[in-house]
Amino acid sequence: MPDVVTTGTPARARPGPHAYVPPQHGAWAFLGLPLLLGALVSPATPLLLVLAVAWVGAYPLSYAALGLARARRPARFRRPLLVWLAVVTPPAVILAVARPWLLWVGLVYLGLFAVNLAYARRNDERDLINDLVFIAECALMVPVTWAVATGPQTLAPPPFGSVPDRVWVLAVACALVLTGSTLHVKSLIRERRDPRYATVSRVFAVGCVPGAVALGVWWGLPSGWWLVPPFLALAGRSFVVGRRPTRPGRIGMVELAMFVLVVVGAAAAGH
Repeated sequence: MPDVVTTGTPARARPGPHAYVPPQHGAWAFLGLPLLLGALVSPATPLLLVLAVAWVGAYPLSYAALGLARARRPARFRRPLLVWLAVVTPPAVILAVARPWLLWVGLVYLGLFAVNLAYARRNDERDLINDLVFIAECALMVPVTWAVATGPQTLAPPPFGSVPDRVWVLAVACALVLTGSTLHVKSLIRERRDPRYATVSRVFAVGCVPGAVALGVWWGLPSGWWLVPPFLALAGRSFVVGRRPTRPGRIGMVELAMFVLVVVGAAAAGH
């Protein structure tokens, strides 16, 4: 994952809470959005709950793994790594038995995680390219969620042609929302002194509106029109939020509200 703390504690000290739980609160919303969108176009099954545990637990697990690989005092991450490995392993085994083709998906995610690891080793995990890799990991979870709910118990994954158009629509929508959110938050916090980020964030947000119209047509009209209002709201917030100095917590709450609006719009489109 993109973010990992850069300081450590002595090896004999107990790991603090940030060694167990990543301090990047916005990442949890990034993890939840694709799961919810995927669940909207998937039949209900207990496997989705198992997938949710494995997916959410993989984030602090990867955070501990990155800390162990590149922190100055990596000892503080050893116990959290074992704790989260114990949490993630049982649901991962259940999923591998129920959907053996997830082993191939796991290899894809390991490849993407290798990119995160490379940036972490360079102490450059907040680079935009690394963020985009994280976004790809999240957006990919939309079709994975659908496939876990409906896929076969074989080593061969479901063919791409069997994935409904609406699943791909929500995967693209998820990628657009998360990319826009990343640009917007960077323009207000880490890159606030670079006006180019604010410009790119606003241009991207406005450009996503006709993109949302295209997604609505792909989804199927008239219900597809419900996908457009959330992107109008996202475009509006890119001009309103940040006009005055705003606390990071308030920025995060606005982004969370936007994510909820996206889920509500997708749910309305599905009815």
